Amino acid sequence: MKYYYHNLLIKYNNTLNTTVLIKNDKQLEKYVEVIKNDIVLGIDTEFRRVNSYFPELCLIQIASKYQLECVDVLSISNLKPLFDKLYDGKTLWVIHSSRQDIEALYYLSDRIPNLLFDTQIGASFLNYPLQVSYQSLTEKLQNVFLDKKYTRFDWRIRPLPNAVLQYALDDVKYLLPNYNTLTKELKNKGKLDWAEEEVELLLNKDTYKPNFRKILKKTKGISKISHQNQENAFRLILWRESAAQQKNKPRRWIMSDEALIAYADGTRKLSNNQNILFEKFIRKTKLKVRPKEALVVQKPLSETEKLLINQLKEKINHLSLKYAIPSELICSSKNLVKFMRGDNTLSINRGWRSKIFKI
Repeated sequence: MKYYYHNLLIKYNNTLNTTVLIKNDKQLEKYVEVIKNDIVLGIDTEFRRVNSYFPELCLIQIASKYQLECVDVLSISNLKPLFDKLYDGKTLWVIHSSRQDIEALYYLSDRIPNLLFDTQIGASFLNYPLQVSYQSLTEKLQNVFLDKKYTRFDWRIRPLPNAVLQYALDDVKYLLPNYNTLTKELKNKGKLDWAEEEVELLLNKDTYKPNFRKILKKTKGISKISHQNQENAFRLILWRESAAQQKNKPRRWIMSDEALIAYADGTRKLSNNQNILFEKFIRKTKLKVRPKEALVVQKPLSETEKLLINQLKEKINHLSLKYAIPSELICSSKNLVKFMRGDNTLSINRGWRSKIFKI
């Protein structure tokens, strides 16, 4: 994926125009008209996910060439003009640690961006920590310290205090300057393609759908029951997930892990009505994940395997120093074992990782 605008110089200073808050359809339409020709936008979101299955998007912050804006999602009835701009196929989203922001917008718009630069990912290819924060990165690149005192603020509160709005705007204010600095350095070091390749997973809708394999593994008590009962448990997990989505409630509010395991191993019984609904659901549902496969216990390493793993780690560490990138970015210790045992689905088998690993 090539961005023809990587060399675009974005004029940016501290005199950016700012609207306090866009909170009605008319204001939003005017704003979209203002940014219609911008092809690079810094984006951040504020959402709440305490008592719901889906994230409740409350605010969208956007940095364009000359403006910083907050869009009050809770007050606007028609977000389509904004979504049409954001998902027009030409607009590059610049986000820091983008997965949750894209997810929150996806559940509201049912769309995924076409072009993305994640400044956290970009920074990792320049030997910053894998999980470097927006605040740390901005302090390093822009010599600006950002206060995080409203991290746990309830973004559903209205009206939003001015200090809170300023805090929200700060979360996008330095995205474009950071983007410019990072892309320039990545290009100089020949790693820009690597950073672009790394975001491809985030541009796939499937990334934001429930991962039943992970949900199964994280279900408390799942490993202590028989294989047959694990199959029952997985069917109950599917049913619980469907109910949680329909009611927009956390899955454990629908059924706790403890209750689910008890129903699966027969120590508790579903009510007649529950059983009818459950059986009806299962008749329409196909198992795409088999518990036997998902819950397979990794065999202890043999002495020969331990020796080979140490050799692979040495090679990874050498590549980490040579290319100035964190070793975990190349391959995690967990995936290194899978790679050694012949798993061909891992990212180390393709793209930039495969190229440097074979050198």
